[in-house]
Amino acid sequence: MTGWKNDQGLAGSDMIEFVADTQANLTKALDIVLTSHPGPAGVLGAQTNRGKRAAIYVVDGVIKVFEIAEAEDDPAGDAKPDKTLIESILPLIKAC
Repeated sequence: MTGWKNDQGLAGSDMIEFVADTQANLTKALDIVLTSHPGPAGVLGAQTNRGKRAAIYVVDGVIKVFEIAEAEDDPAGDAKPDKTLIESILPLIKAC
């Protein structure tokens, strides 16, 4: 995840953290497992639990903002990620 963070130009940021969920424990706990779209499971097998596209703002272990990008015609949120983009999330964070 550090490599991805660096690639996104956020290497020096203490405000943004990229988190790996290799066993999908967090994905399952947040109930955001993508079940209506083949996604990676169609290629990698049924054991693959892809999470829905989400943006989560956490302060001291408490979720303050939690947005999921999904639509009837875009369950993965790949084509319509708007709700999870920084332009949508920053105003919600500022309102906290």
